[in-house]
Amino acid sequence: MNLQPRDTAPSWKRAGYRVIFESDTRAGMVFDVLLLAVIVLSVATVMLDSVRAFSSRYGTLLRGLEWFFTLLFLLEYLARLLVVRRPLAYAFSWLGLIDFLATVPALAALALTGSQYLLAIRTLRLLRMFRIFKLGQFVGEGEFIASALKASRYKIMVFLTAVLTMTIVVGTLMYVVEGGQNGFTSIPKSVYWAVVTVTTVGYGDISPVTVLGQTLASLLMILGYAIIAVPTGIVSAQMVAPRAAAWPEPAFKLAICHVCQAADHRPDAEFCWRCGERL
Repeated sequence: MNLQPRDTAPSWKRAGYRVIFESDTRAGMVFDVLLLAVIVLSVATVMLDSVRAFSSRYGTLLRGLEWFFTLLFLLEYLARLLVVRRPLAYAFSWLGLIDFLATVPALAALALTGSQYLLAIRTLRLLRMFRIFKLGQFVGEGEFIASALKASRYKIMVFLTAVLTMTIVVGTLMYVVEGGQNGFTSIPKSVYWAVVTVTTVGYGDISPVTVLGQTLASLLMILGYAIIAVPTGIVSAQMVAPRAAAWPEPAFKLAICHVCQAADHRPDAEFCWRCGERL
């Protein structure tokens, strides 16, 4: 007896799902690449509209293009809801929420001045590129870096604690040495100066005036260069260590479950790893 669940969705719905949600097929790849191109053009339109020279000269054209892009995104979002088996599950998934937010700001622009620039949130949809261009083969290297960071976390935490302690001590000393008349009006503000100095950012909004303060600042600047190199050395040492033989190179299937929207299935998977539905 065959106990495998049957996919009772209409053929047009299954075909639409493969095109819209999956990149394994040529049609799905073309659809996603065109979608990315539209996203980039839409974000570029919003950015140009924020430039006064372009807005004053091409404002009507830019607003017309934005409404055109908004209509396309709305139709695409409705199409996604139409082809999935559980529309609510997709609508409340993180990709579904991003797709929804790609259309909402344009509607909000009718009531709120300046809210049209929220349309730049569409850049988040570019995260699809990692799926579209089949970068799953690089996930193994990403896991390698993540494992090195995880193995180094205690050393980095101890190092950051030492740096934090040093900035508090130096900031307090600068508060005592310089005082409020030179801009060091409180210990927190002096600690802020120490953080800016030790990270070699150097905003210049606060600077020591006395000889003792300048000497202390010089020492902190020199330490800043050494401090930046320490975390890099810790992680690099962990990365060059022999990789464990038990670290397999994972390969992932690009199929997305039409029920729960789970991804990262194995190439030989026939059922979803999360909900058990047939892929």
